Amino acid sequence: MTRPAPWTQPLRLARLAGALYLVIIACGIFGEVAVRGSLIVRGDAGATVANILAAEGLFRLGFTGDLVVFLCDVAVTILLYVLLRPVDRTLALMSAGFQLVGTAIYGVNLLNYFAALLIADGGLAALPPPQQHALALLFLDIHKHGYDLGLVFFGVHCLLLGVLLYRAAYFPRLLGILLVLAGLGYLVGSGTLFLFPAAVGAVAPVYAAPLVGELALCFWLLIKGLRLREWPDTGI
Repeated sequence: MTRPAPWTQPLRLARLAGALYLVIIACGIFGEVAVRGSLIVRGDAGATVANILAAEGLFRLGFTGDLVVFLCDVAVTILLYVLLRPVDRTLALMSAGFQLVGTAIYGVNLLNYFAALLIADGGLAALPPPQQHALALLFLDIHKHGYDLGLVFFGVHCLLLGVLLYRAAYFPRLLGILLVLAGLGYLVGSGTLFLFPAAVGAVAPVYAAPLVGELALCFWLLIKGLRLREWPDTGI
């Protein structure tokens, strides 16, 4: 069995990154839309707890999906660093660092998500049900804010990633522009939640930029990979 030629390695890594990115997007949308979007009723603790208890399996599946996202995040971060370090090693390392910090925040923040389930399942039986329900909803609200805190670091990662992609001859410059816009979208959206919460609904359309940018990068990596003719001979 022959081993693949060295020059094919970057292409294989790029497509692996694209496949993992697709898993991240699919699981992320599932968790946000199918799980939290269908079970959590903002401002109604009783209804939220009732929904969680009626679909506990779905709620736990949302936890599992998020965990898969964050595990894949680490792998994609490393793959993108390897693919983009020929452009600028320091900038690529900074980009990876911001992403990994964000992923660490997401991972720890999952405890808030699971705490809501523990409370809904009677983990604080000493408290009357209305207080239990209010506390469960509070943990879900903390989880939402914790997720947006992680997105601040991810937004900076996207900005730096966009610069690297724009400068890389083996990626289309349009990808770089789209990722810069994605980073700005995340920073505006998350910053608004913390600084001007009343305006969150007004800035919601900015999340279209991250959706377009990340989908474009995912499918380019998965289908095209990169321009091998422009790839510098780095030995990977």
